Amino acid sequence: MTTGAKNHSLYILMISIHGLIRGEDLELGRDADTGGQTKYVVELTRALARQASVDQVDLVTRCVRDAGVSADYGMPVEVLDRKARIIRITAGPDVYIPKEELWCHLDAYTDELFAWLHRQPRLPDVLHSHYADAGYVGVRLSHLTGLPLIHTGHSLGRDKVRRLLALGLSVEEIQQRYKMTERISAEEEVLNSANLVITSTHNEIEDQYELYDCYTPDKMSVIPPGTDLNQFHPPSPGDGSVAFASTLSKHLRKPEKPMILALSRPDQRKNIVSLLEAYGQSKRLQRLANLVIVAGNRNDIRELNEGAQAVLTELLLVIDCHELNGLVALPKHHSSSDVAEIYRLAAFSKGVFVNPALTEPFGLTLLEAAASGLPLVATEVGGPVDIIGNCRNGLLIDPLDEASIAAALLQILEDRELWSTFSANGLKNVARFYSWEAHAKRYLESLRNLVFQSQMVSRPVPLSKAPAVQTRTCALFSAIDNTLLGDPQALAQFVKLMREQHRRVLFGIATGRRLNSVLKILKVHSIPMPDVLITSLGTEIYTPPQLTTDISWTYHIDHLWTPQVIKRIMDPLPGLTLQPKEHQSRFKLSYFYDEQQAPSMEELLTLLRQHELSAHTSLSFGHFLDFVPARASKGQALRYVANKWKIPLERVLVNGGSRGDEEMLRGRTLGVVVDSRHREELAQLSDSERVFFSSGSHASGILEAIEHYGFFH
Repeated sequence: MTTGAKNHSLYILMISIHGLIRGEDLELGRDADTGGQTKYVVELTRALARQASVDQVDLVTRCVRDAGVSADYGMPVEVLDRKARIIRITAGPDVYIPKEELWCHLDAYTDELFAWLHRQPRLPDVLHSHYADAGYVGVRLSHLTGLPLIHTGHSLGRDKVRRLLALGLSVEEIQQRYKMTERISAEEEVLNSANLVITSTHNEIEDQYELYDCYTPDKMSVIPPGTDLNQFHPPSPGDGSVAFASTLSKHLRKPEKPMILALSRPDQRKNIVSLLEAYGQSKRLQRLANLVIVAGNRNDIRELNEGAQAVLTELLLVIDCHELNGLVALPKHHSSSDVAEIYRLAAFSKGVFVNPALTEPFGLTLLEAAASGLPLVATEVGGPVDIIGNCRNGLLIDPLDEASIAAALLQILEDRELWSTFSANGLKNVARFYSWEAHAKRYLESLRNLVFQSQMVSRPVPLSKAPAVQTRTCALFSAIDNTLLGDPQALAQFVKLMREQHRRVLFGIATGRRLNSVLKILKVHSIPMPDVLITSLGTEIYTPPQLTTDISWTYHIDHLWTPQVIKRIMDPLPGLTLQPKEHQSRFKLSYFYDEQQAPSMEELLTLLRQHELSAHTSLSFGHFLDFVPARASKGQALRYVANKWKIPLERVLVNGGSRGDEEMLRGRTLGVVVDSRHREELAQLSDSERVFFSSGSHASGILEAIEHYGFFH
C-alpha cells in the first residue's frame, strides 16, 4: 500500500456520514440532515473524478437498511462515474437515525472504515472529512494511517450555539437537542489535526472559525462550491407553463404575478416564518407578488419530526392570521428534478429568490437561483456576503428585521431596471466564480503540495511481520494495574487458560508502565511472556522473545511531537507536579495531578489548542496526567498490532479499568471493564453493547468476560 511519485494520479477519500446520500434524486429537505451538504459532497466527488490528475474518488457514508427509506441507501457500493463511487459503511443500528444519535457509534464506524481501507489495492493519498462527525472519524483515521487530513465544516457548532442562545434556548436545551458538547469537542480536535481546512467564504473564517481555540487562518483556504450550469440556467419562452406551474395554480389566485421564492427545509434556523411575517405585514408586497415557500415534502405534518412540525404549523397559523390564502403557496410535494424548473418559473415571472436564514454557512440555493437568472435577497450572516459580493446580484438583509426583508424585496420588484441588472450580473458572475470545473482545479492546486509532502514520509509498515503460518484467530489485551493483578487465585486460572489457548490467541499487555517495570511484574507473578507488549501508554511496541522495538511505530508517532514545548506550558501551572524520571520517556510526559488546585482537563486542552500543540492527553486513576503524541495511545497501538497480525477487531478482547484504557474499549473491540474503585472513569461506556461491566474484579473479571462473550467457542 504505497503511493507513487509526485505526478501520480490521486486517490481521494471523502467522508460524509450523516443524512441520506445517493447519486441520483437526492432527497433534499427531507429533514435537517439532508440539506446542501449531501448535494455538495456528491457534486464534488463527481467534479474531482472528471479531472485527469485524479485516479479515483470514493465518497464514504453510512449504510442504512430501513424499510422507511429507499433500498438505495443500503447498497454497499454505488458507482457514480468511471472514477467515482459511493461506499457505505455500517455505523450503529441499520435504521436511519439523526446525526445527533451517531456520536456513540463513530468509533465503531472508524474501525469498520479502517478495515475496509486495508482491503483496498492502495491507501488513499488524502482524507477529506465533511462536518464534525466525519471530522471525528477523519482525525482517528489520519492518526492510524499517517494520511493527510482535509476538513470542511459546512456549519459550526460554536456559531450555532451563539444563534440558538439569541433565540432564547437554554444551554441545557441546546445540549439535549443538538449534542453540542460532543460536536464542538470534535470540531476543536479536527481543527487542531487537519492539514488543510477548506471554507466556502472569507466570512466563515473571520466570523465563525475565529470562535475556536484552534483558530489558524494560515491553514484555511477559501474555495467556493460550484453549481451545475447545465442543470440550472435561465428560462426560455416556454418555461412559464412547466408542470410545477399547475401545482402553484391550485394555491394562488393570480399565479401570473412575480414570485418571491424561498426554498429550504422546514427548520427554525432557516427563518422562513419571519419571511412570511414580513410579507403578511406589507400590503404593497402582496399586491406586487405571490410568495412561494418550498419547504421539503410532507403527507401529514403530524408525521414529521418535532422541529419541522413546529415550523410548518407556525407557517399555517401566520397565513391564517394575515389572511394570505391565494397569495401564498406552501406546496406539499416536489421532487429534486422539479427544483431547476421552480427557479426558472420564478425567473420567468420576474420574481426574486430570498434566503432569510439566521445563519447560512454558504448557500448553494443562492448559486442555483442566480444561475437561473433570479436576483437575490439574502441574510447578511455567512456565505451570502461573499456570493452577493462576487456576483453583485442582490441585497443583504438583517434576518431578524422583518421590515428590512420587506424593503429589500420591494426595492427589487418595483425597479425593473435594477431587476434586469441583478439578473444579468448573476448569470455572468456565477459562471465566472462558481463553476464545478473551477472549484475542482482550485481544490487540486491546494492539495498537490500537501500530498507530495505526505509522500515524502513513509507509511508505518512493520519491520517484523506476523508469522507466515498464522494460527492466531483472536487476541486478548489486558492492562495491568487494578485489572490483571490483585486476585492471585483468579490470575492463576487466567494464566492456565492462556497457556491452553496460546496457539489460538495472541496475548498482549497494554499499559502505561515502562518496559522494565512490566518485565519485573511478569516475572514476580509468573505470567507467561506475552506475544506483544504495548508500553508507556501506547508509545512503545515490543515483540518477544528478543523484545524487538517496532521502529516503524516509533517513526510513525514522532509527528508534531514537541514535549519540551508542552513542558514549558504545563510546569508553571498549579496542581501539576512532574513525575520522577523513571516514569518519563521520549514519547511520554507525565505529571501528578491535584484536582483541588490544577486547571480542569478542558482548560488544559484549551491551552494546548491555543498554542497549536498536538498531543494525546489522558488522566488516569484521578491523579496521573500523561501527554503522548497525537498518533499514540493504547487504543491506536492495539489497532496497529491487530492490523499487522490480520486479526479482526471484533475478535479482540480488551480489558481495562481506568480512563487511560477508554480508547482501547471503544469501537469494534470486545471490551470488559472489571470491577474496581476507578471504573466510574469509564461509566460513559456502560451503554455500549460491546463493553461488558463485570461483577468480578481483577483477573476474575476477565475470566467472567471470556465466558460472557463465549470468546473461545
